[in-house]
Amino acid sequence: MQTMRLLMQQRPEGDEAPRFVQLMLEPDLLGGWTLVRESGVIGGRSQLRRQQFLERESAFAAFEKARDQQVGRGFQVVFSQGSGAPR
Repeated sequence: MQTMRLLMQQRPEGDEAPRFVQLMLEPDLLGGWTLVRESGVIGGRSQLRRQQFLERESAFAAFEKARDQQVGRGFQVVFSQGSGAPR
């Protein structure tokens, strides 16, 4: 399985810059998986977090849960990449 990537944005209110969340699920060199979450304001600072998983199934479940949480917060998917990438 290749890397999966979702880019999500939240509609800005007033003059503020839009917020974004990027989720990436990547295989590591030791047979595990890494979930990378980047969030912030477009054109501003961002925060990067990594979470390691031993099994693909648990990594994919965490990817989907993170996506669903962001959708619940008003973010919309603007870009999706990878085989089987959830939309």
